[in-house]
Amino acid sequence: MTTVLSFKRRERRTIGRLSALAVGRLTEPGLYADGDGLYLQVSNAGGRSWIFRYRLNGRKTPRDMGLGPLHTVSLAEARDKARTARGQLLDGVDPIEARRSARAQRVSEAARAMAFRDCAAAYVEAHHPGWRSEKHHEQWSSTLEAYAYPVLGALPVHVIDVNLVDKALRPIWYAKTETAMRVRGRIEAVLDWAQVRGLREGPNPARWKGTLDKLLPARSRVAKVRHHPALPIDEVGAFMVELRAQDGIVARALEFLILTAARTSEVTGATDSEINRQTSVWTIPPERIKAGREHRVPLSDRALQLVDEAAPLSDDYLFPGGRRGRPLSENAFRALLHRMERPDLTPHGFRSTFRDWAAERTSYPPEVAEMALAHVIPSGVERAYRRGDLFGKRIEMMQEWAVFCWNSKE
Repeated sequence: MTTVLSFKRRERRTIGRLSALAVGRLTEPGLYADGDGLYLQVSNAGGRSWIFRYRLNGRKTPRDMGLGPLHTVSLAEARDKARTARGQLLDGVDPIEARRSARAQRVSEAARAMAFRDCAAAYVEAHHPGWRSEKHHEQWSSTLEAYAYPVLGALPVHVIDVNLVDKALRPIWYAKTETAMRVRGRIEAVLDWAQVRGLREGPNPARWKGTLDKLLPARSRVAKVRHHPALPIDEVGAFMVELRAQDGIVARALEFLILTAARTSEVTGATDSEINRQTSVWTIPPERIKAGREHRVPLSDRALQLVDEAAPLSDDYLFPGGRRGRPLSENAFRALLHRMERPDLTPHGFRSTFRDWAAERTSYPPEVAEMALAHVIPSGVERAYRRGDLFGKRIEMMQEWAVFCWNSKE
């Protein structure tokens, strides 16, 4: 039990009872009064610290407010702190509550200075458990890393305004409009999160309608690809990353469609019996080919892997629909593209993307790509190429296409 000690020589003094010399010599456990509520407390363990004891609003039980350890807070400093606390009491303010409030205010101000990068990381951590896969999580983050963080990453989230968002988006708005729109949406989501957390105030500067649409042209005016069914070659890799992040048989079937450059009906109607795993060839019968003749499709390593992944779910069809014995709906791919926020694309358009890739990024003769697409080509040319290793070239082409789709990044 602690005791309150005083010195007879200073009994008549109400404040300033202690001296720096005396304080340095006090080691016996107890509570030593300096006067008017200020005490030096010596614990049983030998620790020495200052406290300010007071009563407020007629409370019978006093409150002890810690002012700091002796090795950090000198006698003079402790007296200053006690004087401040007495002034607060005169104003009817509880010193402990005032200190808590000030500390909370400092914490709040520090939080408001939270960098955009940290807010984005917190947003992703909070939301990614509800996302479809870890790949989608990585893709969401990577776009911010590439396009938003160079401008916004280190800035306190509460200082970000429309001019800064514009600065981040403008460099990619014309060249990568679809990507820019996604980045804009993700910036908007992070800033909305920050506002709900009390880290910023005011309208969201990344909002399109009424804000950025006043500074940037609509994507319909700068990204004609939105009205074209084909995906630009340079966007294939990024799209495939997002596609692989999607769960379900529809996503696997769409990837198979892209890797084989096949038509929608050819994929939805595919059966396991059409696949020769030993030769890695998919043979589509004439009745399912627009040209009306059998079409052989070389399967890349990844395409064959998709076949194996689909096998446990297969019934009458390689990629079965929701009902047993029924194929996937031809609208299933469009629905998936809408869920992926790519309504600008169509399944058939990936055949055009493949054709563009073959023409612009490879040295294969155009007839090889035309045969891969099961197009009807002039009979004279067809006869000439059938005498060579046309199918061998197609094997190489489809493998290269799969590698491009896997490794190419936006």
